[in-house]
Amino acid sequence: MTSQQQPLSIKKLFHYFISAVTGKETEFTSGSIRKAIFMLSIPMILEMMMESIFAIVDIAYVSQVSVNAVATIGLTESVVTLVYAVAIGLSIAATAVVARRVGEKDIQGARNAAVQAIFLGVLIALVVGIIGFLYHKEILALMGAEPDLIAEGAGYTKWLLGGNITILLLFLINAIFRGAGDASIAMWTLILSNGLNIILDPFFIFGWGPFPELGVMGAAVATNIGRGSAVLFQLGILFFGWGKIKLVLKDISLNIGVMLNLIKVSLGGIAQFLIGTSSWVFLMRIMSEFGSEVLAGYTIAIRVILFTLMPSWGMSNAAATLVGQNLGANQPERAETSVWKTGKYNAIFMGIVSLVYLLFAEQIVGWFNTNPVVVKNGALCLQIIALGYIFYAYGMVVTQAFNGSGDTRTPTRLNLIAFWMFQLPMAYLLALTFDFGAMGVFIAITAAQVFLAILSMIWFKKGRWKTIQV
Repeated sequence: MTSQQQPLSIKKLFHYFISAVTGKETEFTSGSIRKAIFMLSIPMILEMMMESIFAIVDIAYVSQVSVNAVATIGLTESVVTLVYAVAIGLSIAATAVVARRVGEKDIQGARNAAVQAIFLGVLIALVVGIIGFLYHKEILALMGAEPDLIAEGAGYTKWLLGGNITILLLFLINAIFRGAGDASIAMWTLILSNGLNIILDPFFIFGWGPFPELGVMGAAVATNIGRGSAVLFQLGILFFGWGKIKLVLKDISLNIGVMLNLIKVSLGGIAQFLIGTSSWVFLMRIMSEFGSEVLAGYTIAIRVILFTLMPSWGMSNAAATLVGQNLGANQPERAETSVWKTGKYNAIFMGIVSLVYLLFAEQIVGWFNTNPVVVKNGALCLQIIALGYIFYAYGMVVTQAFNGSGDTRTPTRLNLIAFWMFQLPMAYLLALTFDFGAMGVFIAITAAQVFLAILSMIWFKKGRWKTIQV
């Protein structure tokens, strides 16, 4: 009997997988919770894996240019994370409001929220783009870059910040798709974006064929082209595609009430991620005290870590959509069960990954750079951060669950405590005062993430998030 059932189980699993990546199911407020997690998580995991694969390939290409080129990416992206903070904050609001409206069966309300979110994103991106394009050298200098690094890498910073509208809109429109339950569309969008990036990177970096050799700046040019193409694809789907949210010209108008509601929800999300990402900026500033080789090792390790954190964020995003839609359908207990189940699956995944990093850290970093100092510090960073991976797994899911409910204030307060009041002082004291060097920063990162996960789970169990209205 068991031998007859097993092929059926595999066949059903394969059927669910195909349904998930083709977006055939978008109703997640009834039926099996395990199936709902699977149907949402698979495209979100694949989407985030594509993002992390690009991060790895990108750093592999740039590592062939110079150590300064790798360090430039590290410094620039620590600043770009501030843009990400705004993008993610707006995305949290978009996902929460769209998911809630979809759960309430109010598709017109979801469309209104989508349009106002895009308006806000464009406005913010234009301001950031102008500042980044004009003051890119000053930004690198402020981050502690040495003159030779600025001379080599300023073009990368100029074009990445100047073209940030492609990053911001890509985040934001995908958040709208996820909130609607159209996770497969977000997945295919990112596959297009990062597929183009991977293909174009070597042409612009190394000057293949008729293309000019732009060095590290070529990576930013390829990124803008890849993500810009994906944004056009997203807009095409919103107006002419097959998603649950389909816009028409009459939707393109300002709606102050909806916009103010989005701003109210997003402020907590923006503040939440500004706290987290600005702490990374300060950590990068501390790391720059130890020289370009140590900084390059840290940058490679963080890129490798993102390779596994991105799929984990995919599962966390699934939890956010399930919470939003089930609260909209007046099913808070189903929402809570979805979160704990997703956390368990995420912890299993992250636990396996942590073992790989603990055992093979030097070999992994060595794939990207053979400089002994770079490898030593990158490997140490991987191993220390991997020690907290199971805690990260639950912490990420619970944090996204708060956000999916529209309760962005709670994780904002928790981030403030964990990152600014705990992580930064610990990193400074261990790294500089007690002479632990770069290892002090790595220890502080892990300790803060474990602390944040524990705080988040305690507050989540209190249940206040079930009463939030958006």
